Amino acid sequence: MPEAPIEVVDYRPQWVELFALERDALARELKTWLVGLPEHIGSTAVPGLAAKPIIDIMAPVASLEASLPAIEAAGRIGYVRYPYMPDVMHWFCKPDPSHRTHHLHLVPLGSQLWVDRLAFRDALRASETLQEEYQALKRSLAQVHRDDREAYTSAKGPFIERVLQAARKRSAA
Repeated sequence: MPEAPIEVVDYRPQWVELFALERDALARELKTWLVGLPEHIGSTAVPGLAAKPIIDIMAPVASLEASLPAIEAAGRIGYVRYPYMPDVMHWFCKPDPSHRTHHLHLVPLGSQLWVDRLAFRDALRASETLQEEYQALKRSLAQVHRDDREAYTSAKGPFIERVLQAARKRSAA
């Protein structure tokens, strides 16, 4: 099944509501494996920031091994598992790769991925300058890599790492 092309759109206030609805559904369906509430991550979690219109959700689990049965449970509410970065998370999209409305990341609570994703989100929320820079980068990359999600994601890497390094320095101070 072909993947949908990358499209970055202006911020939509309803993303907050869409996340809340999905968070509640996930909390009910995956409660056996969750060790906390799901978090809204990614650009749709940053008010005012343009984004791909896909709600990114990171849900905390104790471990990948212990949460293996959650894969089937997520499928019951429309999530399709994809083996993306399987050594650090269970990754899903909804309803399918050709039309994505949600991404779900089951991530061990306190892992480096968990910490980094929240730190990146929070840094963007706190800085209009970072938001503007990231938005311009994403719009440019969406044009260049419209049909190549891996290239689009990789090209954002240096910006993300720079933001995370600054956040780590602030938290160490």
